[in-house]
Amino acid sequence: MALLTLRWQGKIQQAEAKPDEPLYAPLQRSGLPAGTEILTARTSKGIHELQALIGDATEFELLGWDSHEAKSVFWHSSAHILAEAILHFWPKAKLTIGPPIENGFYYDIDFAGDAPTPEDFPRIERRFLELSQQPEYFVRRKVSKEEALAHYTALQNPYKVELIQELPPDDITFYESGDFVDLCKGPHLWHSGPIKAVKVLSLAGAYWRGDSRNPQLTRVYAISFPSQALLEEHLRLLEEAAKRDHRLLGKQLDLFSFHEEGPGFPFWHPKGMVLMNTLQEWLRRKLLRSGYHEIKTPIILTQRLWEQSGHYENYRENMYFTQIDEAPFAVKPMNCPGSTIVYRTQLRSYRDLPLRLFEFGLVHRHELSGVLTGLFRVRAFTQDDAHIFCTPEQIQSEIANLLRLVESVYNAFGFQQREVYLSTRPEKYIGSLELWNQAEASLEAALQAAGVLYQVNPGDGAFYGPKIDFIVRDSLQRRWQLGTIQLDFSMPRRFGLEYVGTDGQTHVPVMIHRAILGSFERFIGVLLEHTGGELPLWLAPVQVKVLPVSDKFLGYAQEVAQRLEKAGLRYEVDFSQEKLGKKILFAEQEKVPMIWVVGAKEAEQGTVAVRDRTQRTQEEGVPLDAAIAALQEKVQSPHV
Repeated sequence: MALLTLRWQGKIQQAEAKPDEPLYAPLQRSGLPAGTEILTARTSKGIHELQALIGDATEFELLGWDSHEAKSVFWHSSAHILAEAILHFWPKAKLTIGPPIENGFYYDIDFAGDAPTPEDFPRIERRFLELSQQPEYFVRRKVSKEEALAHYTALQNPYKVELIQELPPDDITFYESGDFVDLCKGPHLWHSGPIKAVKVLSLAGAYWRGDSRNPQLTRVYAISFPSQALLEEHLRLLEEAAKRDHRLLGKQLDLFSFHEEGPGFPFWHPKGMVLMNTLQEWLRRKLLRSGYHEIKTPIILTQRLWEQSGHYENYRENMYFTQIDEAPFAVKPMNCPGSTIVYRTQLRSYRDLPLRLFEFGLVHRHELSGVLTGLFRVRAFTQDDAHIFCTPEQIQSEIANLLRLVESVYNAFGFQQREVYLSTRPEKYIGSLELWNQAEASLEAALQAAGVLYQVNPGDGAFYGPKIDFIVRDSLQRRWQLGTIQLDFSMPRRFGLEYVGTDGQTHVPVMIHRAILGSFERFIGVLLEHTGGELPLWLAPVQVKVLPVSDKFLGYAQEVAQRLEKAGLRYEVDFSQEKLGKKILFAEQEKVPMIWVVGAKEAEQGTVAVRDRTQRTQEEGVPLDAAIAALQEKVQSPHV
């Protein structure tokens, strides 16, 4: 018997186990709640199913509902039950794929014209719960390619056949649950017992493999939970999220719009540009004080450059191309190659390093029209990009500096809940294994030295290097990936970058790619939904709106406006003919933080009536000088 170390909810427990028995066996012997609260486990090799054999692993981190990975396994298992429930009513339907997503799961199905409608959702849910509460055990079975092809050929399912034909012969597995069988890599729950609640959310059209030349399928979206109470809370948050949709807020606050003349390309309005410029200027000051230097590189560069960087080989399906003087060029999808060109314009010494170059660089990426989602997924956006060139000895200190910088930026916007992931080498990569191993070890050492809690995300690194990814939770507890720190040993070699070391010899620098907000466009979308459009005073495009009670007091309103202008504050005056009540309502709808009302008493006494929407307070007869001074104090941006 081997001795296992089990980590569960911050506690460590020892248990004896045999390598050829599944993990749930020692869990049961130890008294831990296998298959109910514990949903799956993590080892150094990745996610481990409770029903999988222990093998040579000696330490398991047991994961429950509070783990993102466990939720993914929970929802992946739920997708199988959803498919089984649907086949009960539509036995001739052909299944394709059913993955977990950020919030729930979906299954793409070919119903051959007899698709369900929202009226069918309740009976699908009832059948789902009948199946899940039996419960159904998920059994993994390795099959040969011939057996897999025969199974789905008999079912006349060309979609699964196509997938199987592309798989290696020794990497094909079925998962069986009850009478249901599905081609799947896993992982899954031990059994369906923990799945106590489900909601079928919506239907959508989806082309097979995202290609409009392929058959159109029906995508069935759903979500499941270990309790009805969690489902009801989720539905409440969905209602709140719908009210906070940044696309609606963008229109309501007159920030940006989208048009068929430029699908996927946002049009920024004057107030939106105030927001964008204020955000960029705040971050620019912060970076300049942190030892960065700002650069700007061209939007269009020769195709040869992208071949040299590796983007052409690994990313060209997402790029736009053109010709200049009969030579091929590409619109940049990323800023990093431009930074290498700036670096090599002069001979660098170790004394020049680290060299921190940042660029608010406009990039273009070809996204399919079906995935475009407001500011969250666009075809043109501005990255808060930076590239740090340093010596190998400076890696840990630079990563430590970046970790502190990321923390301070997220704190400034109220993103206190954060997750950190170390993403390792993907299947498609450039550079040698030796360099990748060195880069991964360097990032891991830097995280450990900084005392940062992190999880490993195997195979999710960039094609040129491993990375640290940052995920924040917003006020509705939704997860958003924002920042990234990527360690690159390969690109400096590809571009022949050098520095003269202390030994007088030339060496190749290390390149750190990093973004904190991700892109300004997407971050603004996240921030709008996080705040419900109630932007902090320092970021609000209009910080105070002056409302004259009637036209008789326009003169005093303009005097107030002149004083606000002189004080450097952003304001608007409502010159409309509306009644005061409507003026206040419109200002509230525009979510202007401060509303100043001026009438006869205010004009006579040189005061304003202050309505502070941020504090939900009202105050009459505030002297104008005092009101402006108080506003200037409140409007200070977070510490840079």
